[in-house]
Amino acid sequence: MRPRPVDLPGVRKQLLAWIARHASEDALRWLRDRCKEIAGDAPVAKCFLAFSGAPRRIPKDTLALDKADLARANALRPGWNPENWSVDEAARALLVLSRPADDENAWIRMAEQLFSTADARESATLYRMLPLYPFPERFRARAAEGIRTNMTSVLQAVAHRNPYPSEYFDEGAWNQMILKVLFTDSVLYKVTGLDARSNPTLARMLVDYAHERWAAGRAVSPELWRPVGPFAAARHLPDLRRVLYAGDEAEQEAAALALAQANAPAANELLAAFPRLKQRIDACELTWESFSRNRIEGMA
Repeated sequence: MRPRPVDLPGVRKQLLAWIARHASEDALRWLRDRCKEIAGDAPVAKCFLAFSGAPRRIPKDTLALDKADLARANALRPGWNPENWSVDEAARALLVLSRPADDENAWIRMAEQLFSTADARESATLYRMLPLYPFPERFRARAAEGIRTNMTSVLQAVAHRNPYPSEYFDEGAWNQMILKVLFTDSVLYKVTGLDARSNPTLARMLVDYAHERWAAGRAVSPELWRPVGPFAAARHLPDLRRVLYAGDEAEQEAAALALAQANAPAANELLAAFPRLKQRIDACELTWESFSRNRIEGMA
């Protein structure tokens, strides 16, 4: 399903309201003036200067959004989750989104220039903004470049709490992103669309990756088994058996959850050998959500 177009006027209004909770009157006056210039006939260089200079005027505190704020964000753009955005990031987003989008190619050139000259923190902001851009389909290649970076902050800006990859990446790019998240010891539970975009090819890739880690004497994130579970075939069961019998408590819980998702009688038999885990899963006491909250959240 094609994503619903973003309500850009609503997004701009909401960003300004959030910023106003933290910024001084002088800072807000500066921000409104720059947005007005950018929305008018000002040269594109005005946007670049304001984008670069925003943190010198706007606080770097976290926006500290509550559930109502996040619900409003999702209403303005389904899937948009600005949780943990900073105030100056919101200001930078507002500045960029103030640029008129009546000329598609001109808007794309402006955005690409920002990407090409951005430092690490600026890049992370631009990647977090992907779902808000007026021509999002034009940024597939740029988003894919973001997951190839060696900067973890940029990778996480693309992968975490960002609906863009699940909506616009093809299967190959999606699978590479999931592998890169694990390779950089980032968490999977913050990936929007993780369960919906899981696929048999990804399951095979992840099991092969686990084998490589084990062969090198290295640990495997228990989250790895989440995308494997729905596609766990007979050849994967020995790996899950290994985790159940030799893993720590978190690994055992993850393996049990994966087995509960597998559509195979042999998987049910293996899970039945661990009745305590099975009972917790059947009672919904152990879910991927509770597992992420209790076992993984501290790693994020």
